[in-house]
Amino acid sequence: IDHSGSMETKDLISSNHVIARADWLREQETNRPWQRLESTARVTVRDFSTAPSVGQNNNARSIIGTDIGSALDGALQQSRNLKAVLLLSDGDWNLGKSPIGGASRYREQSIPIFTVPVGRDTSLPDLALDSVNAPAYGLFGEQISIPFRITSHLNREVKTSVAIFNGNREESRKEITIPPQGELQDHLLWFPNAVGDAALTFKVPVEQDETIPDNNQQSFNISVRVDKLRVLVVDSLPRWEYRYLRNALARDPGVDMNCVLFHPQLGPGGGRNYLSAFPGTKELLSRYDVIFLGDVGVGKGELTEKDLESIRGVVEQQSSGLVLMPGRRGRELTLLTSPIADLFPVVLDTSKPEGVVLQNEAQLTLSTLGKRHLLTRFDADENRNDELWKQLPGFYWSAAVEKSRPGSEVLAVHSSLRNAAGRMPLLVTRAAGSGKVLFMGTDSAWRWRRGVEDKFHYRFWSQVVRWMAHERHLSAKEGIRLAYSPEKPVIGDSMFLQATVLNAAGFPAEEGPVVGTVISPSGRSERLEFTSAGEGWGVFRSNFSPQEAGAYKVKVDSDRNGRSLDTQILVASPQLEKLGQPVNGQVMREIATVSGGALFNLDQFQQAIDRLAILPEPKPIEKRIRLWSDPIWGGVLLGLLVIYWIGRKAAGMI
Repeated sequence: IDHSGSMETKDLISSNHVIARADWLREQETNRPWQRLESTARVTVRDFSTAPSVGQNNNARSIIGTDIGSALDGALQQSRNLKAVLLLSDGDWNLGKSPIGGASRYREQSIPIFTVPVGRDTSLPDLALDSVNAPAYGLFGEQISIPFRITSHLNREVKTSVAIFNGNREESRKEITIPPQGELQDHLLWFPNAVGDAALTFKVPVEQDETIPDNNQQSFNISVRVDKLRVLVVDSLPRWEYRYLRNALARDPGVDMNCVLFHPQLGPGGGRNYLSAFPGTKELLSRYDVIFLGDVGVGKGELTEKDLESIRGVVEQQSSGLVLMPGRRGRELTLLTSPIADLFPVVLDTSKPEGVVLQNEAQLTLSTLGKRHLLTRFDADENRNDELWKQLPGFYWSAAVEKSRPGSEVLAVHSSLRNAAGRMPLLVTRAAGSGKVLFMGTDSAWRWRRGVEDKFHYRFWSQVVRWMAHERHLSAKEGIRLAYSPEKPVIGDSMFLQATVLNAAGFPAEEGPVVGTVISPSGRSERLEFTSAGEGWGVFRSNFSPQEAGAYKVKVDSDRNGRSLDTQILVASPQLEKLGQPVNGQVMREIATVSGGALFNLDQFQQAIDRLAILPEPKPIEKRIRLWSDPIWGGVLLGLLVIYWIGRKAAGMI
């Protein structure tokens, strides 16, 4: 008998009342309709997939779900002279080995399995909030994107809203439309108004024709911090985009910005926040979360190969972000033969080093991905956001791009120019090692300020900086950082940990040891050995697999470098048991067919009992022992002959 969580679905009618599948099973256990079988056989009733009771000290060492395969294997191993099995379940198999394999072992021993699916064949009318994937932390003053997924089992389109609540106070709301019998994946933007740990609840209003109101909300925790993000802007000429970008970052209270200006005639720029030279060493460059490279390249008075090697290292090894912003000088083409050539998200057209100039104004057109991406979000509503981008002032110049590279994500394309690969991609992102790269193919984002000042221009670059720096600030302390993936793990995930350690002088640590300690919610301790990633960037990596749900305490120590970090990682238990799902009749049918049994509908339950009653007795197992070829029998004969010989000798007959 299946007593898993999905059996609490209320979709059965008994005495003109709708009851849960589990209630129907409890009725059968009370009435014992199989009692008539006890006159000819011993009947054993077993439960499986029983959820932990309320208040039970269960540390969630195993995932709670339905393991039909283990239930069948257990019955076969623990029961002698088994005649048949009657399986009462909804067939919602979500754990363990395939029950079909267990059914084949029953067939080998001529033991039939009779299955009775308990529940409806169709889903109940319902809206289900399947998942809410909030990040582990967010920065105060930024908009935090919270992805969610809703499944509809209603035969009509649902126009409703989703909202985030902090206690009884509504924090954010968004209007959505869910297709009939469909699924919606979207994001809700939340603006935190206080620093600290926030316990939030994501809610979907209950529709009048819903039958299960309990799955319309989920609670989650998110940490809101105040962190300073360090940004480096490198360019050659003080073009308009450079000036407004510099001002935007300098006025951002969450950003600490430095500039390097390689003016081709005047030499390095100077002034507030300016550096006299590019910080090309590992210890200096590793301080920056995001690096902007404008219309600058390799050559005298600009960047060196060593500088670009350092940029590649800090992006790939230390999870920093890189923003490529080409200009009309075409200096970005010199980077295509440099150490950062593989970081480019696009393939540039080298025949047009000065880019593409238009007589008429063009615009950035969002792609399908760009319409819902955090970087391009100016409004929480996807349709209004798309309209805003269409209304933004356009540009008259862009870099010449042939196509995006494999593995890149195109967020926006040129509104008018096309080539053999399609629309020219101008806003493209790409993962590079543990970091991110963004290509911005026009230098006219500053024109978005027309009539609205800093409303869109500042917001766009603020979102870029925070999105790129997110992983570097998952857990940080002076001289040591810890990043982990996935950010919101569940039981059984492989957790990859990356510790970035600086020595006492502030240089990337080249030698370990770096060790970690992970303490599970139940108090079990596990030691982790971090191995160096090489290349001298102070990066050490390790991994572990959480087997419990709850808060894991993680400590990373590097005694040699005098660094230590304590943090906490929340591990969730996957919600395998879902209410409102139809029975899995196919699995139940295959179990019965493979084992040589039969499937009965719920209204045929009594017929299943009758079928069990007339089953023939199992054939006697015949085991023949050939005495004359058995070594034990030969040993007995030899022993008797020895006794006989000793007896005759003792009697003096020999």
